[in-house]
Amino acid sequence: MNAPPASAPVDPVRLDKLAQVAVHVGLQLQKGQDLVMTAPIAALPLARLITKHAYMAGAGLVSTFYADEEATLARYRHAPDESFDRATDWLYEGMAKAYANGAARLAIAGDNPMLLSGEDPAKVARANKANSKAYKPALEKIANFDINWNIVSYPNPSWAKQVFPNDAEDVAVEKLANAIFAASRVDCDDPVGAWQAHNAGLHRRSAWLNGQRFAALHFKGPGTDLTVGLADGHEWHGGASVAKNGVTCNPNIPTEEVFTTPHALRVEGHVASTKPLSHLGTLIDDIRVRFEGGRIVEAHASRGEAVLNKVLDTDEGARRLGEVALVPHSSPISASGLLFYNTLFDENAACHIALGQCYSKCFLDGASLTPEQIKAQGGNSSLIHIDWMIGSGQIDIDGVAADGGRVPVMRAGEWA
Repeated sequence: MNAPPASAPVDPVRLDKLAQVAVHVGLQLQKGQDLVMTAPIAALPLARLITKHAYMAGAGLVSTFYADEEATLARYRHAPDESFDRATDWLYEGMAKAYANGAARLAIAGDNPMLLSGEDPAKVARANKANSKAYKPALEKIANFDINWNIVSYPNPSWAKQVFPNDAEDVAVEKLANAIFAASRVDCDDPVGAWQAHNAGLHRRSAWLNGQRFAALHFKGPGTDLTVGLADGHEWHGGASVAKNGVTCNPNIPTEEVFTTPHALRVEGHVASTKPLSHLGTLIDDIRVRFEGGRIVEAHASRGEAVLNKVLDTDEGARRLGEVALVPHSSPISASGLLFYNTLFDENAACHIALGQCYSKCFLDGASLTPEQIKAQGGNSSLIHIDWMIGSGQIDIDGVAADGGRVPVMRAGEWA
C-alpha cells in the first residue's frame, strides 16, 4: 500500500523525532510488549515511523487500525437508521483483551474536528453513545492506567484547514505541522532530554499541591464563581506517570497540566468556558453551566447548546466532574494564540474541567482501590470524559483548606 499523496512536505526529520518521542517518552515501550495503535489514514507517514521505532525498541507485535473520513461520512449518508445504535463491540472487546494481556496503547490524533458538522446531530449522538458503551471495557483499562498509553498528533490536511482556513492547504499543513512539533518539544536536538526537564517541572507543581492537601479549589473570574471540592484522598499528577504495569509513560504529548479528581458531589456555583469545545463535529461555544450538589442543573451555550445537552444526558455521571486541571495562561500552546479544535492541544492552553469518568490513578494508592472505594471517596463514573476550558488571564484560583483557610494558587492565570 502506498502512502497517500502529501499536501505539503512535513519535515521528515522532526516527524521522525516525534515518532521516537512517542515510543520512548510517550510509551516507554518495553521489549516484547505488543502495541495497539489507531490512526487516521492521513497519518500513515507517522504511523509507519512509530511502527519502525516500536520494533527497533523490541516491540512484540504492532497492530494498527486506520479510520477513513470518507467511510465515516458514507455511514451517515447511506446506512440504515438502526446502524446508529450499534458499535463494533467485538473490536473493543479484543482491544480490552490485548490490554489485559499487557499491550500498550497509542492513538494518533488528527481527524477533521468538523467532519460531522453537517450530519444529523441525533444520529451523531446515538452513534457516539453506542460507541461509548462498546468501548467502555477498553477505556477502563486506559482510564485506570492499567497500561502505558500515549496520544500524539499528525497534521491531517482537513484538520489543518480548520485551524488555518485562510491559507492554501499546503501552507495550512506546514503551519499545523510546525505548531505540533513545537508543542511536542521535538524542535530541539534532544527531545527526550527536553521532556525529562519538562516532566520535572510538572512533578514539582504536583508535589506542592499534594503537600497542601486542599479540600477544594475556588475559581473566580468573568462569568465564573466555582468551588470544586476535591475527592477524599485525591492525588495530583502531571507529566510522566507510572502505570499499574510498572511502566512510566507520558500519556499526552503535548501536556502542560497538573490534574486531579474532584469530588463528584461537592461542586457548587457557576462557570463559563473560555475557549470553544469541538465535539463530534460541532463547535460548542460560550458554555455556561451551574452546579448544585456536584451536578450540572443548568446548561447553556451560544452555539451547539443542543449537542451539549445531549452530552449531559449520556448517563448520570455525565453531569458531574471527573477531572480538574491547572494550566498557566502563559503555556506555550496558549502563547501560540491558536485554537486547534483538538482537545489534546486546547486543554493545554488553559485550566480545564472534564465531565464524566474520573481517573483512578488520581487517588492515594489508587491502584489498589476498588470501584466501590473510588466512588465512596468521591470519584465519578461515566461513559464519557470530555474536557473543556475554563482558565484565562483573568481567572484567580485559591486553594481552600479543610478549616476554610485560603492559599493563592493562581493569580491572573499564572502560578502564585
